Amino acid sequence: MTSPLWQDLAPVLLNRTFTDLTHAFHPGQPHFPAFPDEARETLFDLEKGDGFTAHRYSIVGQWGTHVDPPSHFVRGGRTLDQLPVEDMVLPLVVLDIRSRVHTDPDATPTMEDVRQWEARNGAIAPGSFVALRTGWSSRWPDTAAMANVDDAGISHTPGWSRDVLEYLIEKCQITAVGHEQTDTDPGMATSRQDFSLETYLLAQDKWQIELMANLDHVPEAGAALIASWAKPLEGSGFPARVFSIH
Repeated sequence: MTSPLWQDLAPVLLNRTFTDLTHAFHPGQPHFPAFPDEARETLFDLEKGDGFTAHRYSIVGQWGTHVDPPSHFVRGGRTLDQLPVEDMVLPLVVLDIRSRVHTDPDATPTMEDVRQWEARNGAIAPGSFVALRTGWSSRWPDTAAMANVDDAGISHTPGWSRDVLEYLIEKCQITAVGHEQTDTDPGMATSRQDFSLETYLLAQDKWQIELMANLDHVPEAGAALIASWAKPLEGSGFPARVFSIH
């Protein structure tokens, strides 16, 4: 017998599209320059006659597609183990600025982008997860292409904008955001060690997913996002597994 809950849920999931929004992490992948590379050790190996295969992974929490809780930037902010599982299933909103990023890698979303989205789809629902679709994940796992640094050492990558984040958080009361690039702030800001947008976001007790993949495969509205991660006590970040259903 199946449970009444599954009997209700199974027809909803039938014939839906599941899209993985997660990069598989590995040594040598793009990462924040101040972080060490991943180290991976095979402790037991079936191919060498052991009874099982097991690896030891040495990574920083902010590795590959990952979650940043408030404590990543905010003293006293919620840690990973304090983010409730009911917040890991959210309505997905996708703001698409790929056309501008194609000609201007420093592009950021504007309030006009938000107004046009809401004109097509209605008001952004409280509790939503809002993802910024830039097309930047097509550069993964090319470190140089992801950083896009010019001869003067300035990174040119898209990012969020303050007015859009303020609207989403203070007016729409969203739960979290996500993006394809390495950082919340655009590259021209992070190149001068300006992480003010990430600081603002996390200081509002929101969380985010960075380095998302395959956002070009999901609709701008109508999908559900599921994000999950390990539960390190007082953790400040960890690789996440993120997918959508539509």
